[in-house]
Amino acid sequence: MALRVYNTLSRTLQDFQPLDPDGQAVGMYCCGPTVHDFAHIGNFRTFVFADLVRRYLEFRGFRVNHVMNITDVEDKIIKRVREQGVKLADFTRERENAFLEDLDTLGCLRPHQIPRATAFISEMIALIGRLMERGVAYQAPDRSIYFSIEKYRGCGCTYGQLQKLNFEEMRVGDRVSSDEYEKESVADFALWKARVPEDGEVYWDSPWGQGRPGWHIECSAMSMKLLGETFDLHLGGEDLVFPHHEDEIAQSEGATGKPFVKYWMHGAHLLVEGKKMSKSLGNFFTLRDLLAKGFSGREIRYLLLSAHYRETFNFTLDGLTGAKSALARIDECVAKLRELAGSRQDGTSTGSADELIGRFSTAMDEDLNVSAAWGAVFEWVRETNRRLAGGELSAAEAASALAGWEAVDRVLGIGALCEESQVPPELSALLEERQAARKAKDFKRSDAIRDELKARGWVIEDTPKGPRLKKL
Repeated sequence: MALRVYNTLSRTLQDFQPLDPDGQAVGMYCCGPTVHDFAHIGNFRTFVFADLVRRYLEFRGFRVNHVMNITDVEDKIIKRVREQGVKLADFTRERENAFLEDLDTLGCLRPHQIPRATAFISEMIALIGRLMERGVAYQAPDRSIYFSIEKYRGCGCTYGQLQKLNFEEMRVGDRVSSDEYEKESVADFALWKARVPEDGEVYWDSPWGQGRPGWHIECSAMSMKLLGETFDLHLGGEDLVFPHHEDEIAQSEGATGKPFVKYWMHGAHLLVEGKKMSKSLGNFFTLRDLLAKGFSGREIRYLLLSAHYRETFNFTLDGLTGAKSALARIDECVAKLRELAGSRQDGTSTGSADELIGRFSTAMDEDLNVSAAWGAVFEWVRETNRRLAGGELSAAEAASALAGWEAVDRVLGIGALCEESQVPPELSALLEERQAARKAKDFKRSDAIRDELKARGWVIEDTPKGPRLKKL
């Protein structure tokens, strides 16, 4: 069965076929963070979604070149640099590093290339120059360079490929210098912003005077430099469909005359506790806010991956508690398989493992239906637990089942974040001390150690090979 994805460009499900003549190499670009602040949980739904796409493409045998930019110059950043009286690089690096640490906490694979906008200014200037030469960009009285929607359409090009636009009802012909502008405005947008006093020392020289790039041109310049003028896959949140991604298409195709991207995939909005995130409502969370509440990156990743990427998802603290329980079911099953398999790790999968991989793949092939994929995982857990309880699995079969799970988990990415198997040495010592106390019939000490372990989040579970610690 072929992998099918929903292409925002065609508004249909399509078989995924890379541009590579061999059908193997995939160029994938995801709009990265604007590092004016710490990323919030809504941002991370997009980045975990992008990680899932990459992992599944690699699972299906594709060679992915994953590019994710860092927007380190734009309106909000300049405003905060000015307010705090710091250098641009000092301000943005701190937030960039925090973002990358957060990606690691969520088990996301680092993109192969993470370009910063400020390192591609020359490419942006060259791209703007091509647009000027082709007559679809102009210098306005404010000395900034703007992209002309009217001239672009006059060349027979379509503005409104990702989102149908009613030009009769929308304001057409305005000029917008802001990086972000009203959704109802079909506006000529800034490609190069002339330097103003508020910019301070944030500026570069260009053929049109000192200034800085607009937000939209940044992604076009970086993606085409690293992936080519036409590439396979562009990802982002649905809030970027218009104007950002529409403007990317216009300026890229306006400069090259070639199709920009073959497939566009967009993740839906995230609600928190049933409402749009707002600091005034108290439901605005960074990843670090949630970690401070006692949740793990693994639990957050699981919850973010529990619903289909095109469904608006309600993220709740109760949901995180449920994620803890769901992951515990998987962990317990996997731990029992490892114990039974012992050193027998043959790396092959047969029987129920093949069935797991088959059902998982069938679900994911249908536009990354991760909800159905999790259904396959938990059905496998239920059946595996039944066979374990009935003594129906040999060590070789347990090793095979583990190989199947590990293949699936290379996509889900939760196993590497599991801390259960890493029992702190001091707790292992307490378990040994409890065993010694029981042998000496010092049950008071034995019970005290059990209570201490429980208070620290661990319980003692009896197994055929003796007691072991299990995280609550």
